[in-house]
Amino acid sequence: MNRLFSIITFVTLFFNPTGKATPLPASWNASWIAAPGDDGREYGVYYFRKQLELAARPASFIVHVSADNRYKLYVNDSLVSLGPTRGDLYNWNYETVDLAPFLLAGKNIVAAIVWNEASHRPEAQMSFRTAFIIQGNAGAEEKLNTNNSWKCKRDLAYQPIGGFFAASVGELVDRNKTVNHWTAAGFDDSAWPLANKLIDGQPKGLSDGFGWMLVPSPLPPREMTYQRIPVVRKVTGIPIPAGFPAVKTVVTIPANTTATLLLDQTFLTNAYVTMRFSKGKNAGISLRYAESMVVEFNQYGARKGNRNEIEGKLFSGRKDSLVSDGTNDQVYTNLNFRTFRYIQLLVQTQNEPLTIDDLYGTFTGYPFQEPARFVTGDTGIDKILDIGWRTARLNAWETYMDCPYYEQLQYIGDTRVQAMITYYNSSDNRLPRNAIELIDHSRLPDGVTLSRYPSKGTQIISTFSLWYIGMLHDYWWYRGDSAFIADKLPGARAILDFFGKYQEADGSLKNTPYWTFVDWANGPNWSVGSPPKGTDGSSAILDLQLLWAYQWAAALESKMGLEYYSNSYLKKAAQLKQTIQRKYWNVRRGMYADTREQNSFSQHANSLAILTGVINKDGMSTLAKRTLADTTLTQCTIYFKYYQHQALVKAGLGNGYMNWLDIWYKNIAAGLTTWTEDSNIDYTRSDCHAWGSSPNIEFFRTVLGIDSDAPGFGTIRIEPHPGKLTKLAGEMPHPNGKIVVSYQLENGKWTMRIQLPARTSGKFIWKGKVYALEAGENKLMI
Repeated sequence: MNRLFSIITFVTLFFNPTGKATPLPASWNASWIAAPGDDGREYGVYYFRKQLELAARPASFIVHVSADNRYKLYVNDSLVSLGPTRGDLYNWNYETVDLAPFLLAGKNIVAAIVWNEASHRPEAQMSFRTAFIIQGNAGAEEKLNTNNSWKCKRDLAYQPIGGFFAASVGELVDRNKTVNHWTAAGFDDSAWPLANKLIDGQPKGLSDGFGWMLVPSPLPPREMTYQRIPVVRKVTGIPIPAGFPAVKTVVTIPANTTATLLLDQTFLTNAYVTMRFSKGKNAGISLRYAESMVVEFNQYGARKGNRNEIEGKLFSGRKDSLVSDGTNDQVYTNLNFRTFRYIQLLVQTQNEPLTIDDLYGTFTGYPFQEPARFVTGDTGIDKILDIGWRTARLNAWETYMDCPYYEQLQYIGDTRVQAMITYYNSSDNRLPRNAIELIDHSRLPDGVTLSRYPSKGTQIISTFSLWYIGMLHDYWWYRGDSAFIADKLPGARAILDFFGKYQEADGSLKNTPYWTFVDWANGPNWSVGSPPKGTDGSSAILDLQLLWAYQWAAALESKMGLEYYSNSYLKKAAQLKQTIQRKYWNVRRGMYADTREQNSFSQHANSLAILTGVINKDGMSTLAKRTLADTTLTQCTIYFKYYQHQALVKAGLGNGYMNWLDIWYKNIAAGLTTWTEDSNIDYTRSDCHAWGSSPNIEFFRTVLGIDSDAPGFGTIRIEPHPGKLTKLAGEMPHPNGKIVVSYQLENGKWTMRIQLPARTSGKFIWKGKVYALEAGENKLMI
């Protein structure tokens, strides 16, 4: 079978959209296995093989599979699964796969590549040691259980391309040393040694917890979609035939030639890159990947300029390198996906020409569908939503990620925004649930969470623990499932107990420990994203964030926890409100200062004051207008505008939303196809941060006005802010189905059509007047 199509289709074959669980074996009879003599601690790539004889092709053949660090599983030369989904040793995921569509009557070959990047592994990759395991679900399926009947061989061709890189390092593959065609049925493995049995595999809770505590992956397989690279932007050293690489076209590099090709995907992507090539004995091949070209490097970093422009620019990016063995039909695919818009392909031939037979990508990501739609005649809005969704998708894989190119880490501050994008654009709740579970697992003995998880290293952004409480409230408010959230309340209490240790008698925080990151803001006394701190060690922004966390926790405890905690948090919140008002309100400027000294001011503090209700309703509008007009304030970057915009809407300024999108339009003008990490577009490190995709929430929540009005979206509140638009429509997912709206202004009168899902009611608000909404069709003439 053609490997390409097996890669593309295996997700469809094994993704069960009903979510119906496969009955799991009560205990496992399989063992974790490894290469004989291998201590499991070093960088290495290993191949495992087993022959399976079947009297007839089965209707079903279910196995459970996992590895450390990672695996790709093949049946009869076809890729059928890859993983495992990232977690930790206490919750080590295995995938459940039905192999039946790939099995035949007679001889079958089941094979896996397993790799351990050891000290070079991604920061998000936990590890115990190199190992592989398959457990058949029952009966005949247990013929595939891993034990010392499996064979294993190390591929000595692979070496890491060193240096620290949080996402993953590149790889050097000398194909003169590799094992070719090891997944094929006709491959001769008679000289391969038998695998070494390590320890028995057991699900979590059924053993003493040594090694890997196995749990079923909570996520579906990732999407794998064939993706051509459409454009060659620049070539040196050889002529290029028409069509390459947009269509499969042979390119020949003559002997003793150096050729460099700059390929342009035209948009940022995450993809496994596959290159097929022939001949060219000992030719060197380099594949380098970059989000953008660089104008120059200077004391401020890499200046990027317009991302569409290449002339006079430098290529700087991570790379994979190959050495050709001179045979026909050599195939290389990265072990890990790469993130790129641009690929620089460099080939240096020796005494023999090398032929590039094909070069393409296979996009990967969490298999989100996008049932949400926003319809208007404004192409600028369409572009913002398209780019936002692409950015969100590139940062959703086996976890949410801060950025796919540099780190691939699930940071809480990013993840809160990303989960909200999911609630407004998808009916699939599994990735946000998984994020909440993982973050809960990360809590340290003193109660605070890690800033990101999974992560092999310790990093604590204490303020992100407070956003985690916001994530719990968001999930409860938009998706419900009180039992799931109630289970997380002890963790929320531990976080608030941690912060309570640093509160003064008046409730204000003093010298909050660890990194107190809030935003990549550039203002007086801001330091590496942390807001100004007064001489007494306090900060208005940190006090306000703690206040909001108390408010969320009180609401959660009141409905699902203990009244004791709810009452306690309400008292703490009331005290903190008074302290913030007394300590930070500046009468002369009519706004909240960042510190007790009142010598710096920010949009951040004043936005949070509105969102937490520190300022009363009558004063919100005036304060919100000041935060927009006063350019001396420390400005929110693209990330924190998520909170600023919510504050402006709460203050009654929602009809101005489309006037607040300047940073997004600047990204577009600079040739970005995803949103940057911060607002300094020229010098931003990352070109792809999903925390900037908040318009994919607000065009629905603010412009169309659709919001939850009760836990679990139990009732719906619709208060549109069309601004200058006179015709707009949209639809979005809801736990009971979907919400569909359309608004049109004709002859001075609005026609509002609203369709609510079954078993749902709500209210429509227009200029202060409230109209009742029922399930099904609703029509208002206003």
